[in-house]
Amino acid sequence: MQLSRKIAEDTYYVGSSDRRLELFENIYPIERGVSYNSYMVMDEKTVLLDTVDHSVSRQFMENVRYVLDGRNLDYLIVNHVEPDHLSSIDSIVREYPECKIVGNAKTLQFISQFYDFDVDSRAMSVKEGDVLNTGKHAFTFVFAPMVHWPEVMVTYDQVTKVLFSADAFGTFGALSGNLFADELDFEREWLDDARRYYLNIVGKYGVQVMNLLKKASSVDIAMICPLHGPIWRENLAWFIDKYKTWASYEAEDDGVVIVYSSIYGNTEQAMNYLALKLADLGVRNIHMYDASKTDSSYLLSECFRYSKAVFASSTYNLEIFPKMENLLLDLKAHLFQNRKVAVVECGTWALQSGKKMIDILNAMKGIEIVNDKQVSILSNARGSVLSSLDELADNLAK
Repeated sequence: MQLSRKIAEDTYYVGSSDRRLELFENIYPIERGVSYNSYMVMDEKTVLLDTVDHSVSRQFMENVRYVLDGRNLDYLIVNHVEPDHLSSIDSIVREYPECKIVGNAKTLQFISQFYDFDVDSRAMSVKEGDVLNTGKHAFTFVFAPMVHWPEVMVTYDQVTKVLFSADAFGTFGALSGNLFADELDFEREWLDDARRYYLNIVGKYGVQVMNLLKKASSVDIAMICPLHGPIWRENLAWFIDKYKTWASYEAEDDGVVIVYSSIYGNTEQAMNYLALKLADLGVRNIHMYDASKTDSSYLLSECFRYSKAVFASSTYNLEIFPKMENLLLDLKAHLFQNRKVAVVECGTWALQSGKKMIDILNAMKGIEIVNDKQVSILSNARGSVLSSLDELADNLAK
């Protein structure tokens, strides 16, 4: 059964969704699954843009055959070589052996590292700004290295003004018939997954994303077709503006994220006290998370989203509690920056987590630690510790 859909003039969606996969890249939880998007343009020459993960390759091949309707496939444009978009290329090559594989030099190199078939005899190497004419349509290639692999490029159809954007503008979540963002309540139901996708997958490469956005601003874009998630044909400026905020490492919203690691509940209790004090001072958008229960990908996304963060950790084996340390190192690896943060440590003896958390945070750019003095909880928050938490709430509220 074919499940393709026409999305623009001569242009068809031939991808599919996987609702069984639990971990994207074997690390990020995806409760709502994920889509693997691929597109076909039917012209004097036929063009397929990217393939899909092997998990949905059977449906993908049925869609491709249906849209081609007996015609040969002339070109396969590969915008991104990551296996979730390349795993079906061998199926395409077997079924359409005369198909030319279009990509830049690094694209073709990477394909040869993954597969044993003869890439060179099928290769059509392109450079920045090259144009592929297929009859009525003309495809321009724009390089986007490190968004988020070094070979990445995007493809712009000059006729339909469609930007095939590779992993840029993608999001977690399987598609359910509604392929377009304007067919969904995107801001309420999809934005959190879009943010988490960007910040975890692409977020480290903000400079490179800004470079791509600058290039994209020079052309008239009517539609954005990413490799994951919904297609954009309305309100593009709103989503592009989100990308500009994320790529510039600025806070999206004003608020406080409190992340704690608590062994027996005493650190958690202290953070509940802090949250109430913040609320009394009129602070809005206070969000609390247990680092041991909430996956790091969600915590990272929330820390990037809001303007302030509190990290509270028990001392464990004279170190930061492992889940908290993992989060802080993850934030560092993703270039977390330009935030006001606070640090709270807890323990019964030989407290060490506070100093070690500060050491990690001080290695990040533009991080301002707002504690006037170290908040150290000996076993349980009481007496002078409560006064320190009151002072910390005042500093955060300012």
